[in-house]
Parts: sequence; structure tokens; C-alpha cells
Amino acid sequence: MTSPLRRIIGYAAGYRQRLILATLYSVLNKVLDLAPPLLIGLAVDTVVAPETSLLSTYLGMESSSSQLWLIAGLTLVIWGGESATEYLFKICWRNLAQSLQHDMRIAAYEHLQNLDLRYFEDQSSGELMSVLNDDVNQLERFFDVGANEILQLIITVLSIGAFFFAAAPGVAWMAFLPMPIIILGSLRFQRRMAPRYSQVREQVGMLNSQLANNIGGIATIKSFTAERFEIARISKESERYKELNRTAIRLSAAFVPLIRMAIVCGFIATLVYGGHLTTTGQLGVGMYSTLVFMTQRLLWPLTRMGQTLDLYQRAMASSSRIFELLDTPIALSDGETRLPRGAIKGHLRLHDVSFAYHESIPVLSNLDIDVAAGRVTAFVGATGAGKSTLLKLLLRFYETSSGRITLDGLALPDIRLSDLRDAIAFVSQDVFLFHGTVSENIRYGCPEADDESVEAAARAAEAHAFIESLVDGYDTVVGERGHKLSGGQRQRISIARAVLKDSPILILDEATSSVDNETEAAIQQALDRIAKGRTMILIAHRLSTVRNADCIHVLNAGCVVASGTHEQLLGGDGIYPRLWRVQTGARQVENRPKALADRPKNADESRSS
Repeated sequence: MTSPLRRIIGYAAGYRQRLILATLYSVLNKVLDLAPPLLIGLAVDTVVAPETSLLSTYLGMESSSSQLWLIAGLTLVIWGGESATEYLFKICWRNLAQSLQHDMRIAAYEHLQNLDLRYFEDQSSGELMSVLNDDVNQLERFFDVGANEILQLIITVLSIGAFFFAAAPGVAWMAFLPMPIIILGSLRFQRRMAPRYSQVREQVGMLNSQLANNIGGIATIKSFTAERFEIARISKESERYKELNRTAIRLSAAFVPLIRMAIVCGFIATLVYGGHLTTTGQLGVGMYSTLVFMTQRLLWPLTRMGQTLDLYQRAMASSSRIFELLDTPIALSDGETRLPRGAIKGHLRLHDVSFAYHESIPVLSNLDIDVAAGRVTAFVGATGAGKSTLLKLLLRFYETSSGRITLDGLALPDIRLSDLRDAIAFVSQDVFLFHGTVSENIRYGCPEADDESVEAAARAAEAHAFIESLVDGYDTVVGERGHKLSGGQRQRISIARAVLKDSPILILDEATSSVDNETEAAIQQALDRIAKGRTMILIAHRLSTVRNADCIHVLNAGCVVASGTHEQLLGGDGIYPRLWRVQTGARQVENRPKALADRPKNADESRSS
């Protein structure tokens, strides 16, 4: 398996020019940063022995004053250049970090959208949010700071190492004496930190998942007065996150003090041995000053390796989670056959279709159903009969376990997913409205629609009257998931959204379950008008919703047990007529539960007894 770092570099390869430019500025900045110790050495030589200084020897400048002015001028230029390149490399690295962050987040989100519903049912939204948000941000932090730190550290070691071995090889080995200890210690530190940060990232996902669930279910929490219980549960998850982080921090914090003690050994060796060579005349005073300062410049940045490795390990732990998401296989392959909306008749056919969410628990078994084009087909049955699952197969949210489904004679897997789902307007029983205005939610499937079309769709869904009564009418913000509206209002907006999409196939899954009988009757009249010229599929518990359907299929335990019109099904003796009698109040009084039958009918009877 390719390492996360290599895959990140692969993403960065798309910004080769910007990466080269950022690297160049970092290198120039570090080279200029290493120049001041050389200037100090020149200044010491000039003050101690101006007639034999380097400037006098190589440039012929005999006056100490002119030498000092030249050094001052060089200092000004070098420090100005260092400031300029620092500004430039920070701009380049930060912009590159933002671009990579953006690319990885969009790539992960795009891949996430292509996964089938089964994946989302096995994952928590908080966990996925943690990957798309927090983990991607960890990568941005590393490229913002860590990449430059690593690059400049390498430049420091190579530049100073070359200078030391060229100018004073007898002292150089002492300055580099701690290097093996530092490198080995860093590698060991990295190995010990990696699993700890993986645990930290996993716990972040768990904590985010719990928080997301609690925020989404705040009404349930309040209704059950479970606030203290949830606080305790969040506190437990947060406490575990704190402890995992504390363990990682304890190890990370120990790195710098240990490395500093190794560094001081190299510094003392250079200080003492270099001083001995200077006092015996084997090394110039200026060169000795330069070596002492250079040793500090060489070794001291190594103390930042702990922070840099900390960023690196966090980034690698986060990138592993991101790439784990990106490597999740897409179960639903896209078809190749184009199916323009205007060419769709809407004839759906199920050929011996079976389906199971889990192999041992079948949900649908051997369904052979013909959904005629331009007609209204309904599916009814008890809860768990497989009605909503059937719709998910028609929308190809899942693949059939066996058998096949065709649209106008084409197998669904052969049709491009975008064309298939564009051909279907779907109203779910679990209505989801986005945070935004009423108008924006109705336009969701047809963003280019004008205000007149939006209003016409709302009227068709019997939603216009209540929308007009809202504070800002069609510009009213509905809140997250539409929580500012009632269940019936959300359902009618959802129907309006589907009507505006104007697809050749309209599927309604319990679309009127949250409206009163009067509104349902009005919506039914509107749907009768909308149904003309298109295929309509209805799922309902309330049989009054489907009584006018051209064909009604009764599902029980995943099988079709009866089919026909409302009148035909009532003439038989099965599930449908029993459900109809229950819903229309035609049950025998003696079949009522004894507790209800014996209950007084009104308050007067209760008092008289």
C-alpha cells in the first residue's frame, strides 16, 4: 500500500511550479539566515587584526573603518533579503496548503457522494464530518508550517556541514557528534508517536459523532429530560480524548529537553576544542567566532524537530483516515447509456427481483411487477413489508440481490445514474429541507426556475396559502432540516419541489402522512392533475391516498400477495380489505379492546357512575 506521504506528494505534484517557487524562497531564506555568523567573524577579524583580515587579504581594504562599513552594508542587504524571502515563502507555502486542503476535501466529498446508501447507514455523520473537516485541516497545518521547517532543517545541516569541513575539519566532527543521537532519537520518537496520534484522531471522530447526534436529536433529549445523561456521555468521550492527547503531549514534550542535552554536548566540544586551537594559533579569532555561532545555528533548530514531527504525525494520522475514505470502493458503477428526459416513457418492470440488506434476512423476494407508463401504481402493506426498499431499488440507491429492473426496456445498471435520477422526482416520507429560504428549497431540483414556476408548484402542492402567511413569504428561512416548519408544511414543500422538477416519473413515499384529511384531499386533487402524462408511484399506509390508483400491489413480507384496483381488492378476502375496514372504522364494536369498550363515553357518564 502506498504511504500517505507519497499520496500527499502526488496531490502536490499538480502544483509543481508553486512548489518549486516555495522551495526556492525557503532555501534562499535559510542561506541568508546563516550569513550573519560569517559577518560576525569578519567583524571580529577586522577589529582584532584589520591588516590580516579576510577583507584586507582578498579585497585589499586596509582601513578598518572601510571594512566595517562594508560589513554594515552587507548586513543591511542580507537582513533585508532574509525578511523579503521569509514573507515570500510564507505566502507561497500557505497558499499551497490552502489549495491542497481544498483539493483533498473536494476529492473526499465527491467520492463520498458516489458511495451507496449502505455505506452511510454504517457510518455516523459526525465521523464523516471529522474526516472532511478536522483531518483535512491537519494536513493544511502541516503544509503551512511543517514542510518549510523540514526543508530549512535539511538546508541548515548541508550548508553548515559543508562550511565546517571546508574551513575547520578538525572542529567539524565535534559539532556533528550529537547528530546520530538526534536522528535516532527522532526516528524512535516518530515510531512511538504514530499509534498515539491515530488513537487521538479516532477519538475525535467518536466525539464529533456523538455531538452531531445530540445536536440533531436535541428535541428528543429535552422531551425525555436526558440533558444530564447526555452531558455525562459527552464528558466521558471528551475525557477520553483529553487523556489520549495528554499521553501524546507528554511524550512530545519530552523530546526537546532530551535533544537539547545532546545539542549542548556538541556546542561545548566546539567551544572548548575550538578555543584551544585559537589560543595556540591554529585557528583565527574570527573563524573561531564564526564556528561557535554556526554550531548554535546548526544544533539549535534541531530542538524544533519535536514540534515538526508532532505536526507530521498528526498529518499522517489524519491523511490515513482521508485516504481510507477515498479507497472505499464504489459499489454502484455508473452506466454508459444516455437517457434524455424527453425520450423517457416511464415504463418500469421488475423481473424476478429479490433483495436483502444482509444475506440472511431477505426483504424482497421474487417480485415480478409491471409499472405501466403514464399510469398511477400504488404499493401498500404493513410496516416492514418492503415498500420503501422497493423505491430505493427503483432509484438505484442499492443494487438488486438478484433479478433486474428495467426502465423502458433498459436495465437500470446500464443507464447513467444522473439520467436515471433526473427522470425521477422523489418525495420521501423522511422530508429533508436544507437551511435556506422556502423558495430555495422548492427550486432545489430546478435552480433556474423563475418565481412564477415556483409559485405554481407550491399551489399544486397546496403549499402556497401557508407560505404566503409566513413572515417573509417565499423568502422565509426554514432553518436546518426545516425545523421552523410543521411536519405537514415540510411535506408540502417537498411535494412542490418534486412537482417543479417535472420529471416523467413521480414517486411519493407516504407523501401525505403528515397532513390533515382536508389538505390530503386537496393534494390528491392536485396530484390527479399532475399525474396526467407521467408515471406515478405511490407508497402509502393510508389507503384513501391510493384508492384512485390504476393498479395497487399489496406487499407482505417482501412478496406481492394481491394486485388490482381498489374495487377489485375490496372484493377479495385478504390484507387489503382488512386494512380498509380498520381505517374506515368498519370493525365490529365487539372486537374493540375491553378497556376501550368499557370506558365511559363522556364525563357525565363518569360522574354518574
